Amino acid sequence: VEVKIEVVIPEKERSKEEMSPNGKASPLIYKVNGTARHYHLEEHPIASNPYHNPKDVVEASVCHVKDLENGQMREVDLGCGKALLIKESGEFHAMGHKCPHYGAPLVKGVLSKGRVRCPWHGACFNIGTGDIEDFPGLDSLPRFQVKIEKEKVYIRASKQALQTQRRTKMMAKCISLSNYNLSNTNVLIIGAGAAGLVCAETLRQEGFSDRIVMCTMDRHLPYDRPKLSKSMDSHPEQIALRPKEFFRTYDIEVLTEMQVAAVDIKNKTAVFKDGFKMEYNKLLIATGNTPKALSCKGKEVENVFNIRTPEDANRVVKLATSKNVVIVGASFLGMEVAAYLAERAHSVSLVELEEVPFKKFFGERVGRAVMKMFESNRVKFYMQTEVSELREQEGKLKEVVLKSGKVLRADVCVVGVGAVPATGFLKQSGINIDSKGFIVVNKMMQTNIPGVFAAGDAVTFPLALRNNKKVNIPHWQMAHMHGRIAALNMLAHGMEISTVPYLWTAMFGKSIRYAGHGEGFDDVVIQGDLDELKFVAFYTK
Repeated sequence: VEVKIEVVIPEKERSKEEMSPNGKASPLIYKVNGTARHYHLEEHPIASNPYHNPKDVVEASVCHVKDLENGQMREVDLGCGKALLIKESGEFHAMGHKCPHYGAPLVKGVLSKGRVRCPWHGACFNIGTGDIEDFPGLDSLPRFQVKIEKEKVYIRASKQALQTQRRTKMMAKCISLSNYNLSNTNVLIIGAGAAGLVCAETLRQEGFSDRIVMCTMDRHLPYDRPKLSKSMDSHPEQIALRPKEFFRTYDIEVLTEMQVAAVDIKNKTAVFKDGFKMEYNKLLIATGNTPKALSCKGKEVENVFNIRTPEDANRVVKLATSKNVVIVGASFLGMEVAAYLAERAHSVSLVELEEVPFKKFFGERVGRAVMKMFESNRVKFYMQTEVSELREQEGKLKEVVLKSGKVLRADVCVVGVGAVPATGFLKQSGINIDSKGFIVVNKMMQTNIPGVFAAGDAVTFPLALRNNKKVNIPHWQMAHMHGRIAALNMLAHGMEISTVPYLWTAMFGKSIRYAGHGEGFDDVVIQGDLDELKFVAFYTK
């Protein structure tokens, strides 16, 4: 019996937060005649005047002042919702108790230097403001008033904020633009993943009120890409990072199914595949990467997938149910797909060139422990070999032949053998690209061309904690931070990146969390029990 519990904020609660003052999501309106530009800052109702509706307010005594020591957190109940009460340096703070990313209980997180870090995926919130300061996730936490009376701690809060547990930061809007020209934008963002979206949102949060255009080859508005391999039957609207109304409300235009073919830096113009040209003032390139395909015989047969889109993931689940699946590559994607399909498919086989999964990343001992967990969940490994041929019957995949001579029955094949940066269109542009195809940026996410920034999986950047070594870190959290830093520097804030890289993966109910950048380690120090998968590993050099 499989029980799935999903906590979803009702659409009407979510949309309440993204309404303009007249209660309707404001459409994008540009007036060509007249020269006046009208902008206003739309503030989240709670932030502007938290208690403008007395019926929406609750006040409760939650504890005695001596109940909490400095550096302690406690989840407290106000009757119609909970809050997180924090005591640091003798002061009390109260804020939302759930991480807005996926609802993790923040009381189980870490309080340090005025910030709370989420226990699941590492998002970080300032206890003084509730603002998100490290990612993943897009929203901040609501803050509540705290008062002390007769040695008792009282919290005063908006009921709506207690229920939604999230706060969209104040954002600028661009209601009407004079001399509006379709083929001209102030900021053009190529790519609509986490880096592109966070860049657009940060610009608006910082009061930028000119035109922003995002373009993507995808059919969908920005969505939670890590979900494609972790929760493969998710539909696009379930994993959308923001609803459609959000983009309308904050005047962020998204052009879907639009591919940029070239960038002309001299004339500050992006040329699209269909011939359309768009001029820009500032440019962000956040195109991510392209999965590598197999180069063996029969690679064009049906039912062989790289998982790039929600449609790919959904199709694989449908084809794999009660059938034979072969996964090529014990990458994060390959292993997550294997874990997801293990209970659904008749058989899951995994083919990998290395002797253990994740050897380069986690080291041999951790890799072996993870492999053992997979084997006890009916996943069969074929290591130190690769695919030599894909055989078909009536055009559809039937067998996968390995170089070792082994023939595997296969109704569907998922390929996870790595990726290359999607930067081919920049070859003649003059933008600095390294030998592997990565865009080279500095700590401000600037390329060698003024006004051109790059972010996300397609870049190498100097990592502060490794003596500014140029690294490529294709993590979801890092893409968010890149987008934020790029936006701040488009606005000349002079902000440098100093984030600690963080990633997580979840397989068979176990989650592995990894902080830092251990590339080139020569020893692994393990504390705890590897067999029980209750351990900490330190990667040293």
